[in-house]
Amino acid sequence: MMRALWTASSGMTAQQLNVDTISNNLANVNTTAYKKERAEFKDLLYETIFRAHVVDGQGRPVNLQVGHGVRPSAIVKTFLGGNMQHTGNPMDLAIDGEGFFVVRDQNDNLFYTRDGSFKLSIDGDEASIVTSDGYFLQVEGADAELGAEIKEINVDENGMLTVRRNDDTLDEIGLIDMIRFPNPAGLESIGRNLYKMTSASGEPVEAEEPGVNGLIMQGYLESSNVQVVEEMVKLITAQRAYEINSKSIQTVDEMLQMANNLRR
Repeated sequence: MMRALWTASSGMTAQQLNVDTISNNLANVNTTAYKKERAEFKDLLYETIFRAHVVDGQGRPVNLQVGHGVRPSAIVKTFLGGNMQHTGNPMDLAIDGEGFFVVRDQNDNLFYTRDGSFKLSIDGDEASIVTSDGYFLQVEGADAELGAEIKEINVDENGMLTVRRNDDTLDEIGLIDMIRFPNPAGLESIGRNLYKMTSASGEPVEAEEPGVNGLIMQGYLESSNVQVVEEMVKLITAQRAYEINSKSIQTVDEMLQMANNLRR
């Protein structure tokens, strides 16, 4: 009787995590380049009462086992591309492909992002391209420093960053670093639309030729790949699963009450 209580409680805990994951997806439906998450579960150990045993065509052909519930096994990000939204802002960049931008913080740590909503940072007469947190975009392994007297910034589809000066001269800064990972689902999310490399993700892979890891679209931003209707259906399903597990606990409680009220 007590087995059912713990089994149902594990189901409630699992569905609570599922609802938390879905809620995070819905909360980030308007977050630039956000990748939706999916909770995965595994069943727990089984108590084997009888094992299948067949000798010379005789015996028990099936097992008699009772499960002990469920547990979360992983929360997986789905790196499908989101829709491209035209902004007209030359500092907005979107990747059409599997690539990631590379950014560097003030402590020389490298991070990776799909969020191309970059900003122009002015230090004296010098300009640089940074994220909203001030992390420097990397161009050919160095910070994207543009110099002074900037009139126009252009990025072609292969990631070549070019600056037009006030005297209409063109200055090629270099190719924007764009890498990919063998297993992007293994990346560690650290917030602020940033990812960190892990042993599970593998080492970043640089493109042998421009455009292999994706094409850059200037004046566009990648939207979240969350589908609101899909998440709402999942939310209803998780809520009903949570409810039926709580009903199981209520049923077991009523059965225990009946057993306690037995009279000789």
